Parts: sequence; structure tokens; C-alpha cells
Amino acid sequence: MIKLLIADDHPLIREGLKKTLQEETGIQVVCEASNGQEILDRVQQYDVHVVVMDFSMPGLSGIDVIKELKKQKPKLPILVLSMYPEERYGVRLIKAGAAGYLTKEDAPENLVKAIRKIAEGGRYITPKLAEQLAIQVESSGEKFPHERLSDREYQIFHLIAAGCTISEIAEKLFLSVNTVSTYRSRLMEKLNLQSNAELISYARSHSLIE
Repeated sequence: MIKLLIADDHPLIREGLKKTLQEETGIQVVCEASNGQEILDRVQQYDVHVVVMDFSMPGLSGIDVIKELKKQKPKLPILVLSMYPEERYGVRLIKAGAAGYLTKEDAPENLVKAIRKIAEGGRYITPKLAEQLAIQVESSGEKFPHERLSDREYQIFHLIAAGCTISEIAEKLFLSVNTVSTYRSRLMEKLNLQSNAELISYARSHSLIE
């Protein structure tokens, strides 16, 4: 029996995932979480074989949760579900320790297959993500400026590109406005950009936003 922890801050999505999985033989949802800290708490409280988690939840960032989980339970496989396409966060999350990355759009068709594969010790890598990983290997000596951003800077970069204000980002990430402003200043310097309009243009030119 593969025992799952399902984590998403939207109850309806958790219910949808449970309905998708309840008919499957050998898979059982044993606990749920709605944010990063709850994930870390639940894996200590329950015997969990696989974590299926959303990337964007309140509090701790998805990458921070993965890194902490791998410290606490190095062999625990993590499958990330995300609304974002693979090219935005997939490579970073795999490097952080996730065993698989699946967009929510593809989840209904591939979720069970992905869970079974990582539960057996494998990795679930979509062809698109495999291509991104290959590109990074080939161009490891010639990184784009955005690839040099820290995980938190990269997260804030995307939120700014999506049109969020500093205050909205601070509220979403449970950070102070000053802290978010500091991260913004650092990432703007690293990207050699002067304004949010330039940042959005950069993101579009590198296919990091629609």
C-alpha cells in the first residue's frame, strides 16, 4: 500500500485528488496539508510513503519545503503538482530534491502513473522537463542571468512578472514589505534591469511568462 500525503491550500483541489485516487488499488491518502509547515508536521506524525504537493502555498516556498523534507527524510519521494509549466520551475524543483514534476493540467491523466513510479524509487520526468534538464546540462557554462537568481529571488521575480505588487507579494509569502523590496533590488541588479516593465519584457523574451 502506497500511503500518501496530499498538500494543497485549496480544499476542493485536495478533494478532487482524493476522488481521483480512491478507486486505485494499492494507494491510500492517509493525511492532508494546506501549507508548507503542515507538510513538515504531517510527515513526522504519519507513516507516509509519497508526498504529493502543490508548489505554491502560503508560508514556506515549495522549494524550501522540499529542501527541508529531504533533510528530515532523505528517501521520501516528493511529487510536485503545479499550475506552472515545467520550464518555469521544474528544473529548480528537481534539483532541490523532488522526484517528479507534474502540471495540474496533466495530473488527471498521469497522476497515478507518476505516484507509482516515484514510490518504486524512480523519477517522473515529462519529455518537456527532460528537454529543459538537457538544455541546462549542455549550457552549464553559459547561464542566463535569471538562472543565477536564488530560489527566493526567482520566486519573487515571477510574482512581479505576473503583476503582483510588493505588498501583495509580502502577504502571499508571509514576508515583510522591506524584505521583499530587498529581494527585488537584488534580482533587478543581477538581471541589470531598471523597472518592472523591463522585468516583464525580460520574462516574456525568455518564455518565462505567457
